[in-house]
Amino acid sequence: MQEIAERVIVIKVGSVMEEAVLTTSRTADAIWKSLPLTGRVNTWGEEIYFTIPVKMDVEDGREVVNEGDLGYWPAGHAFCIFFGQTPVSTEHEIRPASAVNIFGRLKGDPKLFTVVKDGEIIVIEKK
Repeated sequence: MQEIAERVIVIKVGSVMEEAVLTTSRTADAIWKSLPLTGRVNTWGEEIYFTIPVKMDVEDGREVVNEGDLGYWPAGHAFCIFFGQTPVSTEHEIRPASAVNIFGRLKGDPKLFTVVKDGEIIVIEKK
């Protein structure tokens, strides 16, 4: 049986540099093939997101996510990093604006992203 190599990406935005591991989903495949990506982040509570040139439908969409998850938001064609509660979260959950495809997970501390400001440049590359 052939072992699939771990797909690691490097996320750089402002003073933050973190690694993440992608899943084996179709969404992760499409994002991996589109790398490197550059954009300007938008902040929404403790989430950052930016539009990417990937067009996918909902694939096992999740309306509640975990801290450190990477999600693709089909409604906005966006790459999302969840590091805490959003404006629509309830007390003990992290809730995106609408269903997202989870395609990866941060390796380090998600709370490092709390210093990221709206409009900063983000770069995502293969490690």
